[in-house]
Amino acid sequence: MCGIAGQLFFDQTRPVRHEELSRMVNTLVHRGPDDEGYFVQDSVGLGMRRLAIIDLTAGQQPIANEDRSIWVVLNGEIYNFPDLRHRLLQKGHIFRTNSDTEVLVHLYEEEGDEFPRSLNGMYAFALWDQRQRKLILVRDRLGVKPLYYALLPDRLVFASEIKALLQAEIPRDIDRQALHHYLSLGYIPAPWSIFQAVKKLEAGHLMTVQGAQCTIKKYWDLPTNQEHAFVPQEFQRLQEEFRALLIDSIKIRLLSDVPLGVFLSGGIDSSTIVALLKGITPFPTKTFSIGFDDASYNELPYARTMAERFATDHHEHVVTPKVLETLPVLSRYFDEPFADSSAVPTYDVCRLARQDVTVALGGDGADEIFAGYYTHQADRLLSFYRWIPVRLRTHLLARLSTLLPTSSKKLSWDFKLRRFLHGGGLPPDQAHFAWKEWYSEEFKQSLYATPDLTLAPTFTVFQRHYSGYGGSDALNRHLYVDTKISLPDDILVKVDRMSMATSLEVRGPFLDYRIAEFMTRLPGTCKMPGFALKNFLKQVIRHDLPPEILRGKKRGFNAPIASWLKNDLSEFIRDLLGPDRVKRQGLFSPHIVQRMVNDHQKGTYDWSRNLWILLMFSLWHEQYMGSL
Repeated sequence: MCGIAGQLFFDQTRPVRHEELSRMVNTLVHRGPDDEGYFVQDSVGLGMRRLAIIDLTAGQQPIANEDRSIWVVLNGEIYNFPDLRHRLLQKGHIFRTNSDTEVLVHLYEEEGDEFPRSLNGMYAFALWDQRQRKLILVRDRLGVKPLYYALLPDRLVFASEIKALLQAEIPRDIDRQALHHYLSLGYIPAPWSIFQAVKKLEAGHLMTVQGAQCTIKKYWDLPTNQEHAFVPQEFQRLQEEFRALLIDSIKIRLLSDVPLGVFLSGGIDSSTIVALLKGITPFPTKTFSIGFDDASYNELPYARTMAERFATDHHEHVVTPKVLETLPVLSRYFDEPFADSSAVPTYDVCRLARQDVTVALGGDGADEIFAGYYTHQADRLLSFYRWIPVRLRTHLLARLSTLLPTSSKKLSWDFKLRRFLHGGGLPPDQAHFAWKEWYSEEFKQSLYATPDLTLAPTFTVFQRHYSGYGGSDALNRHLYVDTKISLPDDILVKVDRMSMATSLEVRGPFLDYRIAEFMTRLPGTCKMPGFALKNFLKQVIRHDLPPEILRGKKRGFNAPIASWLKNDLSEFIRDLLGPDRVKRQGLFSPHIVQRMVNDHQKGTYDWSRNLWILLMFSLWHEQYMGSL
């Protein structure tokens, strides 16, 4: 695991300054505290910080091929590198190390620009071909590892994090379209970033830069035309095939020369990993769990059940509001506004795990691949809801939602009903988006200090991916879009930044592209018959887990921010979202923001998620724009 950065000037006579490249790389020391390395030759420079996981003594980067005409820096892991290395050795390639990184230069020699198709892993890397004077940037299929770039008139600059790019004097003008999307989603979807000059390379994409010509192409996508009618007689065979695949996915992620553990929430996903590990390794598994004082958010009892059942070496920690004094620290690691509140416990569980291990397995990706979100149930409920007469929908149910008392409990009835009614009158695709949306287009326009901005609606981000889906299955259609947007731009951003903030590598067995491709073969009725979330995974693992875990409700990993903002963070939010500060930032209406703060703290309406979005933006703005 590493942090990478680099520059390429289009003018071959203009040299890369080593000191500037070094400044870029040094901002990534948390991603790689063990080592650093550089390749600088005339107009190109590659740099990296290394977290040593495999081949601790000889795996330094950058790494070159035999005649040193091809160089590479890698952030991530290539899980199938032993097989690739064996194949390349048979073809006559000479290896100097036992690291996974060296496979890339030799594989490129064999397969050219198509070589990422042979990789199984989580990765973002830069490869320099000196003979062709070509730079290649690649991001893994599902977007586990990040890669940012700035294409300027005179050069291309890239890095694992935005903070490194800013060391190369990148303009800091805010991208108002990106901010517009952030307000709706709580994160900024690719290819946008908060800065106009900075873009994200999308998951499953490859960029080539040769001369001043830049080309971006997709080298992988989830299959969308493999749906088959469900045949009950094949169900047992499919379960066995999938179970073997999942076990192999876990096995190849155990390759490490440093200690390894597992995040254990007590939900289906992490419990599945712990259960299957019992049959893979004879050693006790180290497990790490986080809880809250609020019982509706606390999952520690379920995690303890699993830890006791499988005799793990268990560690846990309870998050309290005092931990949120570290919010400015978290904001600096994200580099742009990011409002997924589960970043708080994720950071804590990473810090807890890092005390004992350097690598941890996590259950991320399962909700998007197996259908694990309540929004999928809402999607299915929508067809029944439309049978209710419009007058009854718009008057009785809407009024009922206003009469329910506002609750700070997790997924309370008032919250779920209001969210459902928010999208209940829309077509299926728009409804699926609406249940993820925190600020509507109308609300955003009223929130802006400068009205009448011409900005594309955030739904157009989802429309783009809906239009790329070739199947007809409604659930698979929504899962595809979730895998293209919320998985890489929210879930995986959160895990990457919080784990790297503690110099911990997190590996996700459910993020193996083979698993994602396998699941596209199954119809939605197999994944979620009726309203049963993650049905296929539960059937596969049903004999391995305790009944209380298998039948437990979906709980998620969110923080109790509604309660925190009313109580422990009351003064904090009044400071960060106070009228003077909001006016000075010049983007939002102080009056509208103050009204939301007052309503929430009085308990008349739950604005917690909306306020959290503004709070995290204000924290980011003070750190990255306040001194400009």
